[in-house]
Amino acid sequence: MARISFSLLLLLSVLCAAGMVESSSSTDFIKTSCGATRYPTVCVESLAVYANAIQQSPRQLAQTALKVSLDRAKSTKVFVSKMTRMHGLKGRQYQAVKDCVDTMGNSVDRLSRSIQELGQISRGSSQDFMWHMSNVQTWVSAALTDENTCMDGFAGRGMDGHVKMAIRGKIVNVAQVTSNALALVNQYASTTVTHKP
Repeated sequence: MARISFSLLLLLSVLCAAGMVESSSSTDFIKTSCGATRYPTVCVESLAVYANAIQQSPRQLAQTALKVSLDRAKSTKVFVSKMTRMHGLKGRQYQAVKDCVDTMGNSVDRLSRSIQELGQISRGSSQDFMWHMSNVQTWVSAALTDENTCMDGFAGRGMDGHVKMAIRGKIVNVAQVTSNALALVNQYASTTVTHKP
């Protein structure tokens, strides 16, 4: 009986160690890939929890980065929408918040389309691949522009400091993960094209 327990314990130890090695190599892959982004620390922090799903797949890494960006864009849109109901907002402040809700809605739409487009890419010709990737890159770039446009509405004097800072914190975060997602999409596109006929 003790022998069976020892064998079982040994087998479990080996399986756990193998799982840790796989997770560790996936995390190393994420860290290395994130080194090419503009915000590598944010990149690793936002993607490391998905290491098991990403493995060492550049495509899965790009797809996951886009999903993280979409999730944050959605939550930011909800947050900014709630700000339109704040008491005391009027005139230019109210309009800036309302415009931000619209631009974040555009960002959410473009990121959603990017994820769908990336999901439709098959192992076709290099030309087909680049056409799909070009769509993804265009939409992610446009989403990043939308996020930056949101903050432009709060420029200048006469804007409520608390509202501006609260929205800015959310927008900066979503813009950073979107910028990182774009870098990882570009990285996936360039490495895949070099391996296609």
